Amino acid sequence: MSSSDPKTQEDPKPSFDDPESKEAIESFIPTKTLEETDQTNAPMSENQEEEEEEEEEEEEGECGFCLFMKGGGCKDAFIAWEDCIKQAEEKNEDIVEKCFEVTSALKLCMEAHADYYEPILNAEKAAEQEAVKQLEKEKEEEAAAATEKSESHEKEK
Repeated sequence: MSSSDPKTQEDPKPSFDDPESKEAIESFIPTKTLEETDQTNAPMSENQEEEEEEEEEEEEGECGFCLFMKGGGCKDAFIAWEDCIKQAEEKNEDIVEKCFEVTSALKLCMEAHADYYEPILNAEKAAEQEAVKQLEKEKEEEAAAATEKSESHEKEK
């Protein structure tokens, strides 16, 4: 039996788009795997405690992209790439030249795990296509400018 009485109508579904709701939901989502949260009764050494604290500090300050990259099957390849970039920047070295091999290894790994890394691979492919379009446009503009210049030079003769 349906009624047009406002008291008996269903309440609208709650929205979880507001920042407070998102924060509350995220607080319930575990950020560590079961292996990481497994607590044993064995006491930790001072080094283990320091390493764990450093790891937690790193995770807290990491960008979403880094967390995503480390969440898939290419975590080790990504960390190697990240370390190479940092080293090259610290020493003012050519990043492309220095990190070519680790970048290639990371790309191959991502392609092997395309089911997870598909959004990144698609974004990279779109960026490449856009760069090619931009390069072609610049070449066309340069060719048009060169043609115009030679035509104006011919008219002067």
